[in-house]
Amino acid sequence: MIQESTRCIAFDMEGPLTSQDAAFELMGLVPGGHEVFRAISRYDDILALAGRPDYEPGDTLALIVPFLLYHRLSVFHIERLAEAAPLVGEAAETIAQLAGEGYQVFCISTTYEQYARRLAQRLGLAAAERIACTSFPLEELAARLTWDDIGAVTRVEQALRQRDVQEDDAILQTLLDAFYWEELVGTPLGEAVASVKPIGGRRKMEALDRFATSAQLETSRWVVVGDSITDNAMLTTVRDAGGLAVVFNGNQYALECGTVGVASMSLADILPLVKAWEDDGLKGAQDFVSSAAKDATASGPHYHWLAGTDIAEALAVHGRFRRQVREAAAELG
Repeated sequence: MIQESTRCIAFDMEGPLTSQDAAFELMGLVPGGHEVFRAISRYDDILALAGRPDYEPGDTLALIVPFLLYHRLSVFHIERLAEAAPLVGEAAETIAQLAGEGYQVFCISTTYEQYARRLAQRLGLAAAERIACTSFPLEELAARLTWDDIGAVTRVEQALRQRDVQEDDAILQTLLDAFYWEELVGTPLGEAVASVKPIGGRRKMEALDRFATSAQLETSRWVVVGDSITDNAMLTTVRDAGGLAVVFNGNQYALECGTVGVASMSLADILPLVKAWEDDGLKGAQDFVSSAAKDATASGPHYHWLAGTDIAEALAVHGRFRRQVREAAAELG
């Protein structure tokens, strides 16, 4: 049984708490923005998987900064998206129940601070000190934009809409490598991109470490909930420490790093799993998964033990639920 009086759980935001991908929808506010975002998101995956130095999964939010500034998107646009963002089934209720049972609930999100803090308020997570998200001084960065910057962004944006760039990763990488790491270096726009440090990958793990220190609770006693490549370091850290790393409607990158997978339309389906872990640690969680698997129906929930197993079956099930819950955002890494 978990003995500590302090109990902590940390959620990723986009996926487990809202079905919306904020950056994707924000780019969708400009003509052709979804096309551009899909291309940059694919480039983000290329860089993350190639292990580019000092590059983290989720740095897409830095890469789209030139386009947001060029199209004069504002804090108002970001906060309006958060106001309208669809919540995952029973997300607010699940957070309220966990808090009522004595959990300190944290959110570790790649998304911009203006979005994360407003959505957190809707979910009942009003404590700013329990939210880690990407700092984005939008007005300050917009004031730096020059006419030369505008010309460069226009040219690249037009190129990203061409079919050969969209369909050929080598062409895409050549184009964007030249833009971000050569043309923008030393320019005001390049400095704006470099100043945005999205909370993804290793930075999510660092945020978790800070929260664990402030709560005085080692990571082996934490529950974390994630779903994508930006969560891989956080999930791996907790899983390897002996905590409970839950992958909720995850993709392959996350499923490879979790303890348990939960595929469902409702976040509340993590609650009995968490309770089993509280009562009897990892053995309790594994016993619960084995028992629940016998009663699973097509509509879910589906529980899969991930640690040390072949994830092929879980990947197929999670892919189906991920598409149902996240729709357009499900295709993004």
